[in-house]
Amino acid sequence: MPSFDKLGKQALRQTRMLKVMATSGVIRPYGPRKLLGIATTLQKRGIGFAGGMGALAVRSGDEIGLVDELGELTWREVDERATRLARGLHGVGVSEGDSVAVLCRNHRYFVDVSTALSKLGADILYLNTAFSAPQLGEVCAREKPVAIVFDDEFTELVDKSEVDLTRVVAWHDGEPDGSSTLVEDLIEGAGTDEVAVPGHTTRPVILTSGTTGTPKGAPRDEAGIDGAVALLSRMPLRTGGRTYIAAPLFHTWGWAHLNLAMLLGSTLVLRRKFDPAEALQTLREQECDAMVVIPVMMQRILKLPESERSGDWSFLKVVAASGSALPGDLATEWMDAFGENLYNTYGSTEVAWATIAQPQDMRDAPGTAGKPPYNTVVKIYDEDGNPVEQGDSGRIFVGNTMLFGGYTGDTDEKKDMVDGLMSSGDVGRFDDQGRLFVEGRDDEMIVSGGENVFPQEVEDCLSRHEAVSDVAAIGVDDDDYGTRLRAFVVTSGDVDEETLKGHVKENLARYKVPREIVFLDELPRNATGKILKKDLKDYDAEGNPGAGSGQDSGQDSGEDSGQDSDEARGDDEQAS
Repeated sequence: MPSFDKLGKQALRQTRMLKVMATSGVIRPYGPRKLLGIATTLQKRGIGFAGGMGALAVRSGDEIGLVDELGELTWREVDERATRLARGLHGVGVSEGDSVAVLCRNHRYFVDVSTALSKLGADILYLNTAFSAPQLGEVCAREKPVAIVFDDEFTELVDKSEVDLTRVVAWHDGEPDGSSTLVEDLIEGAGTDEVAVPGHTTRPVILTSGTTGTPKGAPRDEAGIDGAVALLSRMPLRTGGRTYIAAPLFHTWGWAHLNLAMLLGSTLVLRRKFDPAEALQTLREQECDAMVVIPVMMQRILKLPESERSGDWSFLKVVAASGSALPGDLATEWMDAFGENLYNTYGSTEVAWATIAQPQDMRDAPGTAGKPPYNTVVKIYDEDGNPVEQGDSGRIFVGNTMLFGGYTGDTDEKKDMVDGLMSSGDVGRFDDQGRLFVEGRDDEMIVSGGENVFPQEVEDCLSRHEAVSDVAAIGVDDDDYGTRLRAFVVTSGDVDEETLKGHVKENLARYKVPREIVFLDELPRNATGKILKKDLKDYDAEGNPGAGSGQDSGQDSGEDSGQDSDEARGDDEQAS
């Protein structure tokens, strides 16, 4: 029997959840008939995509639910398309309990497929649009999907991966060649009678970014109300708004806001590829009150001429950022340009979101990752698993109801646990106001001449120089000191190596000054804008690729977010 103390905590948690949901408008009065329809749909279909989209079709069927380059869809149309597609996918061999791989950008077909598979009770394997052919082949061999749905631009990639799966093409430009099964054809060729309610609950699998090897699969609950309430507890998102999700839907951050928009009934605004000027135009034209981004997108927007950025942005209430650390003064620069609308979330694929920094947090304490949201515990432990003193640095551990249950596939790899809390893979500290500061990866610290150095601190320092537009630092082998720091910078003005070293020396301890500073045209990034430090170890001190001999002791573990360099620029791909 639960103790009175436990029951009291549960009651307090439930009360806070109801308050958050009422404030955001999720809980509101409906007529008896509509309320019965919503309840019946959720009871039959659950609170995942099938139930969520079905409930939206009941409560707001004629309202615009999705806007992409192809036009608008109402919530009823979204739900009906998914029903038709579920029947169509079943007709090509997808059954309850099967897994289907999805290799799509941000558009209606991503939502169509996700909802259709939820109606079928099939699992969803979300693939990274920046995958190489070997990565795609390895992941599919491990996860064993029976079919793959992909945009036609990835046809060559799928061919090279040699995956032997049923193929269905989602987005296609121009006239199809006639040999492909198209999502749109499956939708048009099927009826709208609901499919039977499956016994198997759909399991979405989101992949880690794989910056140090083959991406691992991290299964999530199909929908987690606690996860939505956690975000809503520190972000002023409200029902009936318009959310432009620029971050990729295949990864945790974009996928989370797809689920959140479904709960709130917010219109989804999607664009296949990211371009900073077009992003601002989309925000204005669609009058979006929320935008979901990764830091590299913010950096690219801020590089636009002021004439393109100026104007009244008061309609934009929330810019939700995550995926990698906000470098240097990016947070304050953004808010100076666009207002107090920035909310930065720290977390990982495995632990979901651990802390959220609100605008005032970042004004008062630049560089902070914020405070834990609803139903989340964050603690700092030393290497022996003991709590550290207030203000001391240590390993970050997170506890919430969103922790993943283990990687998919045949692996025994696990995240470290202490007192029921899971390691985020980072090192950090709390200040006296309870705000978290993340100092770097726990496997990124280098010891140079007996002194501990975290590359992130040096990166932040260099990024604050007016001539530096992008920066990364890694550890490389050194005969005299064991390890030394090497920095890589992309500049936007005239500056030399000695000037930048002097800048670091003026702001940090002497032993934190990089031995070399290498100038590059761009830094390698993955599909969520995360810098691929494992690739930087191949550069020598002169910036020549493939000539490096240094060992990267500061590479990213790749487990906390998921585009190649073109994608990060947004020239050809969607940066996120």
